[in-house]
Amino acid sequence: MQKTPWGLVLALWGAGLGAAAQYGKFSVTFDRLPEHYPQAGNALGLIVSSVGILGIFCGVAAGLLVARIRYRRALLWGLWAGAALSAFQAFLPALPWMLASRALEGLSHLALVVAAPTLIAQLCAPSDRGFALTLWGTFFGVAFAVLAWAGLPLVNTGGLSALLIAHAVYMAVFALWLGMHLRALDSPPDTRSFSLGSVLREHLVIYSSPRVSAPGLGWLFYTFCFVSVLTVLPPYIPDGTRALVMGAMPLTSIGASMTIGVVLLRFMPAVGVILVGFAGSALCMLWLWVEPGGAFACIALAGCMGLIQGASFAAVPQLNDAPASQAQANGAMAQMGNVGNTLGTPVMAITTGTIGYAGLPLLAGLAFVIGGVVHLWLAARRRSV
Repeated sequence: MQKTPWGLVLALWGAGLGAAAQYGKFSVTFDRLPEHYPQAGNALGLIVSSVGILGIFCGVAAGLLVARIRYRRALLWGLWAGAALSAFQAFLPALPWMLASRALEGLSHLALVVAAPTLIAQLCAPSDRGFALTLWGTFFGVAFAVLAWAGLPLVNTGGLSALLIAHAVYMAVFALWLGMHLRALDSPPDTRSFSLGSVLREHLVIYSSPRVSAPGLGWLFYTFCFVSVLTVLPPYIPDGTRALVMGAMPLTSIGASMTIGVVLLRFMPAVGVILVGFAGSALCMLWLWVEPGGAFACIALAGCMGLIQGASFAAVPQLNDAPASQAQANGAMAQMGNVGNTLGTPVMAITTGTIGYAGLPLLAGLAFVIGGVVHLWLAARRRSV
């Protein structure tokens, strides 16, 4: 009977925290960037967004390439490249060089977020996959919390370069440890060619499959709402509870994912848990329409979204047995996640700016309903095959 190597699983999750910090190290310190690039103006936003923009175009290609070069190798390459690029960024080079390094860091990030969950799914005993992949699904929230609690004080004392050096060292440590302890998966190599034509065909294969595409297509509607709601909602929460609610929402999402979500995954398939999360989130948006900025409605919304978060990663191995198809699904999740993150905030801001607060529960509620409908439609397609 397969036994889960929890030390390796936790190390892969730790590598995921480093991947999330590739976004977060400049997101949480964005207000410090004008000190170093005073003439950059609006171009400063590219320091944060260039990592995600690459993910939109290269997510599926990353899944194909990672399966071809093998998962352990891709993971270690992503960690070492991430360490080297953070060390380079610590010199705070001229803006064009910084942007070039961020574009390369986008490739490192994709390698990590495709390879690590694929490795976790293959290393775990079937009974442990739900918990392990739910844990993996917390990597963004936990990384941003750590950067806020520990990274910002480090910047206050040692400057932005100190945080970038710490990130480089963190990535290198995990690269060394995993390089010594992680073995390659015992699975046949992917011999498909890698070219522009093959990447285009890969998109067709992925998004025509109701199994491979399902986690990513649902993830699109989750990511469209998550960051945009956390960005647009605060001004509508009463001043007296705003800080408490906004601090509690990400923690509630993680907590619900790791408790209620894990329990539900033992009794129902991951897609079922995702549907519960979408339905609950849509009802919470109705609650927020009736009670604008209500504290309990906000916390309940975060808990319901946490169910979608963890179960979406757990759905990948439940729907796809082979490592190659899991890499495809994880690549699609990376691609759709970047699309959702990129579009969500500006579309939500434009909507609320045009029709006021009602635009938030209307747009987010509609996105949650569509996400659930997409999953139901894909489930019906799977039953008919």
